[in-house]
Amino acid sequence: MYIFKKIKKLMSKSKLKKLKYQKSWLSPTWQSCLLLASIIVLIWSYTAVAQTSTITPVKASSNWQAAVDTVWVLFTGCLVFFMNAGFAMLETGLCRHKNTVNILAQNFIVFALATVAFWVIGCALMFGNNTDPLFGQFFGTNGWFFDGTDKQMFKSLKSSVPPTALFFFELVFADTAATIFTGAVAERIKFIAFFIFSFLLIGISYPITGHWIWGGGWLSKLGFYDFAGSTVVHSVGGWAGLVGAWLLGPRLYSLESDGTPLYRYLDNGKRIAMLGHNLSIAILGSLILWLGWFGFNAGSTLKADPNAISHILLTTNMAGAMGGIAATITSWLRFGKPELTMILNGVLAGLVAITAPSAFVNVWGAFWIGLIAGILVFFSVLFIDAKLKIDDPVGAISVHLVNGIWGTLAVGLFSVGPNVYSWYGEKLLVSPGPAKGLLLGGSLNQFLIQLLGIISVGTFTVVFSWLAWSAIKATVGLRVSHQAELDGLDISEHDMDAYHGFDRKKV
Repeated sequence: MYIFKKIKKLMSKSKLKKLKYQKSWLSPTWQSCLLLASIIVLIWSYTAVAQTSTITPVKASSNWQAAVDTVWVLFTGCLVFFMNAGFAMLETGLCRHKNTVNILAQNFIVFALATVAFWVIGCALMFGNNTDPLFGQFFGTNGWFFDGTDKQMFKSLKSSVPPTALFFFELVFADTAATIFTGAVAERIKFIAFFIFSFLLIGISYPITGHWIWGGGWLSKLGFYDFAGSTVVHSVGGWAGLVGAWLLGPRLYSLESDGTPLYRYLDNGKRIAMLGHNLSIAILGSLILWLGWFGFNAGSTLKADPNAISHILLTTNMAGAMGGIAATITSWLRFGKPELTMILNGVLAGLVAITAPSAFVNVWGAFWIGLIAGILVFFSVLFIDAKLKIDDPVGAISVHLVNGIWGTLAVGLFSVGPNVYSWYGEKLLVSPGPAKGLLLGGSLNQFLIQLLGIISVGTFTVVFSWLAWSAIKATVGLRVSHQAELDGLDISEHDMDAYHGFDRKKV
């Protein structure tokens, strides 16, 4: 009876009001948060159960080498990821201050876009099963929405590391291809146009041509070699940027009194210089990229092989150094003074050029590859700007496309020959390796195979890029308005100012 009396008291009107008041802290917002948290916990629990039941872990007893290889691949993958910061700083510094937020936003969000695009479709197209009799030579046919459980994935890479580690490493390479074209189309492209094209490039175009070379496709079977991506990554990004810059047209300088646009290429053949606003951060970005390239090339071993890693680091650094020295001397002779932007682009050109042959050439080969790259990038920048009148604010086309082509051809000129280095072999990194280069006494055959690969990848990428850019132009539009471009994309596209509180004319 005592218990029933207590219950009646609790249910009295005054007590009921008090109870309602005490519960009022649980607002609708908190209720929504609790619901969302519950859903996340359920999904998390399901995913954990699903993964533990399907993924086969690397056996601890298999060998320590697999663990060391995995750490090496993930570490170098993180170095390549950090290259996003390098591209962001480099492109921002070489462009005008009124477009800083826009360029930073592009170089930051691009990795998020790359992650989703490569996870959903890109990885499957690039590294899916290549044994399909009809399509296997051209693109993968399995592994959509990659989850690490498909044992057919990444077979072409001959690596002992877990598929999830390989996915991350290949993801950061795919991301790099998209960061390249952003420099060529900078300062006038709509953010939504960049957003859509990045997803299409990483999800479709890049992985298809990548499958031909790294996924066990038809070019790899012909004997085409691109160790770390002069063609697979850099030329693809360069081709996409070339098409985009050409369709966009040159940057706008001003509007005439009658509203007629005045672009930087004048009718009398002269060009209006649009200088970058911060060479300090451009150099910082270049140094970050130089550092990241050690992971880019040496990490492509996918194995912690001390001999291979040491050799590739040496050839990579030599080519970058000679590219910088060659560009410095060339600009000094041509302009009377060493030009800083040419110096940094010379280093990057040498690094791009050595990316394909870094594991296949000796140090002297790297020396000449870098030296030629430094000279090549100098004259390429001038030719593309003055003769072709394609406006590339940061020189991305000359650095990545032109020297990506040069580096790929260099395999056929400077390769030491098959089965020369200790990392050559059926169960090792490269089998059997490219034929001896033409300049070292070899035949023309390897050079012609490299040339065929360049033409094939270039043709596909140009056609795809033209169709994609054109479709974007016809739907959401490709270029911002004249007034938006004059005001700067920071304000027109993001309604933000990178240098708030400063006089914009003096920044």
